[in-house]
Amino acid sequence: MSQAGPILFVSDAQRPAFVAALDEARLFPVVDTDWASAARAVDEVQPAAVLAAMHAEHEPPVTALAKKIADQSPYVPFVTLDAAGMLPHNALPFSSHGGNPERLIARLRAALRVRTLHATVLRRLPEAKLALPEGDPARDATVLLIGRGAAYPALSVALGERFGVVGALSIEAAAKHLNTRDLDGVVLAEGFTARVTDAFLTVLAEDARFRSLPVVVTAHQLTQAYDLPNLELIPGEPAKVAANALPLIRQHAMEAQLSRTLRSIDAGGWLDPRSGLLTVEAFARDFAKAVEQALARGGGLSVARFAFDPGNSRAQLDAARILSRLMRQMDFGTAQKDGSVIVVFAETDFRTAHMIARRLSAVMRHTSNGKHEMRSDPVVSVDSLSPSDTARSLLARLSADASRAAS
Repeated sequence: MSQAGPILFVSDAQRPAFVAALDEARLFPVVDTDWASAARAVDEVQPAAVLAAMHAEHEPPVTALAKKIADQSPYVPFVTLDAAGMLPHNALPFSSHGGNPERLIARLRAALRVRTLHATVLRRLPEAKLALPEGDPARDATVLLIGRGAAYPALSVALGERFGVVGALSIEAAAKHLNTRDLDGVVLAEGFTARVTDAFLTVLAEDARFRSLPVVVTAHQLTQAYDLPNLELIPGEPAKVAANALPLIRQHAMEAQLSRTLRSIDAGGWLDPRSGLLTVEAFARDFAKAVEQALARGGGLSVARFAFDPGNSRAQLDAARILSRLMRQMDFGTAQKDGSVIVVFAETDFRTAHMIARRLSAVMRHTSNGKHEMRSDPVVSVDSLSPSDTARSLLARLSADASRAAS
């Protein structure tokens, strides 16, 4: 993988052996600096990534350095070794227990892939009619919390202040969510034996879909290596677990956002980079065309509308992401300005569309968002094209059905 720029290693002590191993892995050159000169070194060296050794005896000025690194573009990964306290939002935690250089190399490679993706998007943005979504990608992230111990409710609240949270009390329930949702991280809390934890991590590592997912374990010592570059053990209070899991989850959410933006650029700007569904304009164009073709050919066409509480914009975004993942290739949808999501099921009769919509709505119901445990229960209305319909009349009827269902 091409890496533009060296790795900056910040420490007031000797370089540990496992950092020296980076040179051998051809992740080089590694340039050393101390904490006092770190900010200046970022300007001079223009690093592709920064590694910093935290020292328990004095709290290094990590916040100021993290801010300096956050202002760089494209994305510069910032990995902190053995941090004791709470980390800034872009400081990726890394515990060097066992001094295993392979884990550090895997963590850096995964982070540098996000940097490369960011550079690609920035290079290609001028050719498309769109901009990168504004704001911190972490606020759009969704995390799967698995656990059933006493700490579970407090962890759910601490994580929920930062992300959307999907809860699972069993590994079986967790597996279902992993298959149906776009997740930005997994937090495995207490309540499971070491054997169950090991089996779960092994399954994740063997599935290419989940390999780069941040996985935070709060309750077990990890005695063996897993092929999961963003696996981290973060014990402690729920607030600390949530704060130190945030940078890994944020990086994944950023990667997902960049991937959607790239897909949107490839689609000529007709996909919304935040939701992954069509933009409102592209949907109107494609829907008119689909109605025209269905009326000419006599094929079935059904539409479903999932309406959410307008005050819960996060629920609409979650639903849009779920739909963009679970929809069939021939279906298409959009997130509307009124807080609803509309999906068109091509070649589908009313009964089948109703069944699909019910299944999709069941998946949406499982997310609670933020501090107030706002549920994502959509009001669902389904309708099918009749011979006298136009695109406009079908959508108008769907909205009327929805307002009747909601009242």
